[in-house]
Amino acid sequence: MTPFTRRRALGALTLLPGLGAAPLLLAPAGARAQAWPTQPVKLMVGSSPGGGTDAMARTVADKLGPALGGTVVVENRPGVSNTLAVDAVAKSGDGHVMVMGVSTAHAIAPHLIRLGYDNERDVVPVVYVGAVPNVLVVAATSPYKTVAELVADARKQPGRLNYASSGNGSTQHIAGEMFEESTGIILNHVPYRGSAPALVDLMGGQVQLSFDTLASVLPHIKGGKLRALAVCSSARNEQLPGVPTLAEAGVKDVEMSAWYGIYMKAGTPKPVQQRVHDEVNKLLALPESRARLATFGADHQPMSQAQFQAFHVAENKRYADLIKRRNIKID
Repeated sequence: MTPFTRRRALGALTLLPGLGAAPLLLAPAGARAQAWPTQPVKLMVGSSPGGGTDAMARTVADKLGPALGGTVVVENRPGVSNTLAVDAVAKSGDGHVMVMGVSTAHAIAPHLIRLGYDNERDVVPVVYVGAVPNVLVVAATSPYKTVAELVADARKQPGRLNYASSGNGSTQHIAGEMFEESTGIILNHVPYRGSAPALVDLMGGQVQLSFDTLASVLPHIKGGKLRALAVCSSARNEQLPGVPTLAEAGVKDVEMSAWYGIYMKAGTPKPVQQRVHDEVNKLLALPESRARLATFGADHQPMSQAQFQAFHVAENKRYADLIKRRNIKID
């Protein structure tokens, strides 16, 4: 990833609950950050337990609590493209409520859904956690062995091939739109209520392909029920070293990964944001954390907070432009 200019996270500090004004104002910024948290911290998750976002959150929460000298509790609040969890943070009283943000909520949903908060003003990107690539998969019994074969057949019969997604506005849906735009083919989008039922129908032959996340499809690929034709990332994934990228397979400009990062309420003291950023990056560098991330295909490339904020802006523009070009709408 191209490095962005690093800037220090300095700014005005609001009073933390439970602390006297004079000691807090007189204390150095580092000491003020160390005084936080003053109560258990909630790490909100916008999906049900067991999914990729939940797995990312628990990888962090298990070690972040002890690192902060407190407790970090994961709370699942699924719904509305992962945005209910973000809404809870935006409307929380202070920085003791965070969210394991995901690209669906922070880069796609704002351009498709009327939100009860402002994605740019009410929450702030604090620390990038990692990304899990989407994978173009077909059933193991499918006649398609390569991306070229699939595209050639789709060109002969426009609209005949169905692709499954976990719902309108999901990364699977948007990846399918990118794929159509790049190849010039026409596919039929079939949204489901989650990846599990979508993959059941894919393996059963009711739909012909999907662009699901590696975390969801990897067990089925290893179990011989699904065939991976390409990964939707810029580089091959170590979990599927023999599977080409879409670019290698001849489809350009289609990159889709579900990326994750911790967001906090805007106005959270900058030293507190920096402390969370630093502690999370320390724990993600641990061998056991990297091994845990690798089990579901996640890739972690450390970013400064400034880099993550710039990445957030760039991803919002990328998806906003695509959604406008393709006239994507959801009910």
